[in-house]
Amino acid sequence: MIVRSHLPWPLRWIAFALMLGFSAALGLWAFEFGKSIAGLDRSAKAELAALRVEVEKLRSEREGAQSIANTAESLLRTEKVAQERLAQQLKQVETENLGLKADLGFFERLLPSTGAEGLSVRALQAHAQSATQTKFQALLMQIGKNQPEFVGRYEIQLSGSLDGKPWVYPQPGGPRLLQIKQSLRLEGLIDHPETAVVKTLQIKVTDKQGTVRVTQTVKL
Repeated sequence: MIVRSHLPWPLRWIAFALMLGFSAALGLWAFEFGKSIAGLDRSAKAELAALRVEVEKLRSEREGAQSIANTAESLLRTEKVAQERLAQQLKQVETENLGLKADLGFFERLLPSTGAEGLSVRALQAHAQSATQTKFQALLMQIGKNQPEFVGRYEIQLSGSLDGKPWVYPQPGGPRLLQIKQSLRLEGLIDHPETAVVKTLQIKVTDKQGTVRVTQTVKL
């Protein structure tokens, strides 16, 4: 014999309704929980995107600062090079000034206290530079006040002996152009045969018309 318990139909429907309600509540909780998880993921993505933008901004600012630093360093190097160049130029100018002062003293010692006005040759010097070269130096000056610029030519001539015979040797290339306002320093080398015996050197200055204005000879 089997004994079965029977619930009334109303109670069965109430239990079934409770089960359905519980299942619905569980489903709704799971849905809301999933929504919250999805929201957190979207927030994290948005924050990550903002961080990436900030990183790019910082990288751009760093590159800009590095570019400014490089430019400043380049400008400093350029300024240093310019200062060194100016220092060299200043030293060169000082050296030139010393040379000009020495030349001025040399000229002042050669200036005559009295004498005739006009073009003159001062301090003519010559010596053998080598067996085939003779070096000369001369100072040409215009004596007097308000002298006009002199334009003409000068010629150097060597004389002596060559192979036991008298020898005269004009400067190769012929007369040279000459322009003097107050003074002019001349110097140069004259090539000649090795067997030549140079005894004298003469400088001759002519004007534009070819008239000899001054000559001077020096012995070696």
